Amino acid sequence: MAQDLRELFKGDKSFNKHEMPSDHEERFLKLLDKKLPQKRKGNSFFILKIAASLLVLVSLGTVFYNSFKNQGNTTVVNVLEAIKNQNSKITLGDISPDLKKIENYYLANINVELAEMEITDDNKKLFDGYVNRLEELNSEYQRLTNELNEVGPNEQTVSALIDNLQLRLQLLYRLKDKLEELKQTENEKFNDQQV
Repeated sequence: MAQDLRELFKGDKSFNKHEMPSDHEERFLKLLDKKLPQKRKGNSFFILKIAASLLVLVSLGTVFYNSFKNQGNTTVVNVLEAIKNQNSKITLGDISPDLKKIENYYLANINVELAEMEITDDNKKLFDGYVNRLEELNSEYQRLTNELNEVGPNEQTVSALIDNLQLRLQLLYRLKDKLEELKQTENEKFNDQQV
């Protein structure tokens, strides 16, 4: 019962070959457009907007980065020009704003600690010993400042200046503790004498 369909249609005279109408393809494309509309071509314009925005952001970032980078170099150049002029001595605070804050912090604390000290006849000898050591550290600080002016800013000199300030403040804290101990000892002696 298996027959070849091609042979069957060849032999059948009632089967007429149908030709497609000439406008069949056009009608098919119109129906296809109705069912599946084409995407708008506005997407390429949207992509161009994003690309332009990114380009502007990268440009602004580059400009700000270079301006901040050059700003840091300007400080060093100004310091080196001050050294060349030699008319004015530069200090640790003239090198950068951060170092100025550090220097001001230590100097202010040193002055506050000195102002809070109570000097009596009993503790004058102890106080004078610490003041002599502070004067030595102060003269060393002046020597380091002169080196800073002659050689120029370098890591070793700046570090030595900061260490000097720290050491002076620590020395004053120790003096304050010793004065408190001496005061406590005198108070205990006074209380023992009254009893």
